Amino acid sequence: MSQTTPSNRLENLWDDAVAAGMSEAEKLLYRSNLLGSDKRVTNYGGGNTSAKATETDPLTGEPVEVLWVKGSGGDIGSMKMDGFATLYMDKLRALKEKYRGVAFEDEMVGYLPHCTFNLNPRAASIDTPLHAYVPGKHVDHVHSDAIIAIAASINSRELTAEIFGDAIGWLPWKKPGYELGLWLEKFATENPHARGCVLESHGLFTWADDAKDCYLTTLDIINRAYAWLESRTAGVAPFGGAKTPALPADERRRIAAKLMPVIRGLISKERHKVGHFDDQEAVLQFVGSHRFEELASLGTSCPDHFLRTKIRPLVVDFDPAAPDLDRTVAGLEAAVASYRDDYAAYYARCRKPDSPAIRDPNAVVYLVPGVGMITFALDKATARISGEFYVNAINVMRESSAVSAYRGLPEQEAFDIEYWLLEEAKLQRLPKPKSLAGRVALITGGAGGIGAATAQRYLAEGACVALADIDEAALDEVREGFATRFGKDVVRSVRMDVTDEAAVAAAYDEIAVAFGGVDIVVSNAGIASSAPVEETSLDLWNRNMSILSTGYFLVSREAFKLLKRQKIGGSIIFVASKNGLAASPGASAYCTAKASEIHLARCLALEGAPEGIRVNVVNPDAVLRGSKIWSGDWLAERAATYGKDKEGLEEHYRQRSLLKRSVLPEDIAEANYFFAADVSAKSTGNIINVDAGNVQSFTR
Repeated sequence: MSQTTPSNRLENLWDDAVAAGMSEAEKLLYRSNLLGSDKRVTNYGGGNTSAKATETDPLTGEPVEVLWVKGSGGDIGSMKMDGFATLYMDKLRALKEKYRGVAFEDEMVGYLPHCTFNLNPRAASIDTPLHAYVPGKHVDHVHSDAIIAIAASINSRELTAEIFGDAIGWLPWKKPGYELGLWLEKFATENPHARGCVLESHGLFTWADDAKDCYLTTLDIINRAYAWLESRTAGVAPFGGAKTPALPADERRRIAAKLMPVIRGLISKERHKVGHFDDQEAVLQFVGSHRFEELASLGTSCPDHFLRTKIRPLVVDFDPAAPDLDRTVAGLEAAVASYRDDYAAYYARCRKPDSPAIRDPNAVVYLVPGVGMITFALDKATARISGEFYVNAINVMRESSAVSAYRGLPEQEAFDIEYWLLEEAKLQRLPKPKSLAGRVALITGGAGGIGAATAQRYLAEGACVALADIDEAALDEVREGFATRFGKDVVRSVRMDVTDEAAVAAAYDEIAVAFGGVDIVVSNAGIASSAPVEETSLDLWNRNMSILSTGYFLVSREAFKLLKRQKIGGSIIFVASKNGLAASPGASAYCTAKASEIHLARCLALEGAPEGIRVNVVNPDAVLRGSKIWSGDWLAERAATYGKDKEGLEEHYRQRSLLKRSVLPEDIAEANYFFAADVSAKSTGNIINVDAGNVQSFTR
């Protein structure tokens, strides 16, 4: 087998020096991570790998044969050793005596825990029998686009034989499960020289008795498929050729920013969704082609693709050659309603007496000619991954339709997988969503102490967060820290000068493209100054009013525009100050601007109530730790006002409070969380003082 491949082929990444000394199980993990590192091999979470190894029985001390196989729900590219289920091979073989036939194959999943080796808590997947019963010691199952393009072709059996000869077999479509495991065992036993098998509309199985050989076999078969497809598709216009042009990148994002909040609002009435936008070349080629709508209507073929992307996408009525965005937006409500009606009809046609109740009837994938693909899901990672799966489906349709005729899963087969009782059981085991799951928050002043503490509180409760600040260096540092802790999917940053009208509007567009819209806006950008009134310059006065009053107005005005397009309510929170209620000496500009914030919030609460938009205020006082406004002249100025040194100012503030306690950024974040969460759903126009008690700032 050649170790050298062209640049567009899968490269052999196996390092004998790294693998030396590894156990069979460790080599399985190494092989799995290598395969999963390249999305041309398999999609995220797709496929599974296994090894049959000799282990020591923890009870008898005797050697036993154990199947190590990727557990349910894992991803071979990122999994660790604890991602594998382990099962006694003798018990797996004994299960054949329990099998009552295809009508009862789902019950076999319930027997798998009884085969567990060493009390391993990792649940075995539905594909376990396919790995257990193949004679090879090492088995790979992957969902390569090149292989599925062949497997999803109407003449996939003939194509498989033409490309691979006797080295790779073919089995007709069968839903994953115990019966398919027996089919694969029969094929492998009757064809001892075969190196693998293509499963129609599903993927590839390969096997060998050595971990490295199995890895190289998988790469070789996929590379042969790519080479054959390239030879047959050279000169063939993808999807019947181009029909409509792709718009310029900036225009695509502008249109996506207008469409996504409207779609999000229409499909988030029951549970909030998060969006993802993709305008990569493969997507633009597909949505601009002659056969785009025809192929999209056929749905996907691979079960993994289908489970992530639903029966078919929703094609948005938009003509990039003669764009009329207002007309397209106006038509979205009817288009979404029509899709839901079609989905309900699909459910009614295919349901069985024991089928689970109909699930969310909204589309996951939205295709916009000339613009790209929009996907929505209950969280950002799933929305992104769903888009990746549909790109896999696009790749499959492109290659399959060029060499044959593409065939999606038959409707009833698709339904039987989507509403499979085993899938339903998996869904029922999902943890309860966190309180801010599916919500998107914008936090201005996001690089400061209060902003960062609020972001951390929101992220911990499942929200996606966009951090906005004028300090790019600090903003990048805070974003990177949260990305490391919570994942890159859920946090974004955008430089925003809240006094710049265009910059504020542009930031909302950026957030709409990143997450689909916004639900929570924390207006927290700050500045502080201290001077006797006779020493307060007009510039100082205007600077306070510009950032603390005008800035809060601009951020809120754009928030209202977006929230009203979404039509699912929202929460705006002003981080004002105790000084907005209680005057302080030597700070007239700051106190007046903060008072303006509070009254603006009251006005907005009146305007927003009919739309379900709540507006509330959190008033901190003397939050010294982690606060950027205390790192400049403000600290020295306030210390001088009260005749204290810098070190004594915090103690001064603590002692003047009724509770004699310091106020921290995390305390303000807790109040900001209260107003963001549904626990305060019936509160608007309200003020929470977080100041450890100050009688002058009592609101009544």
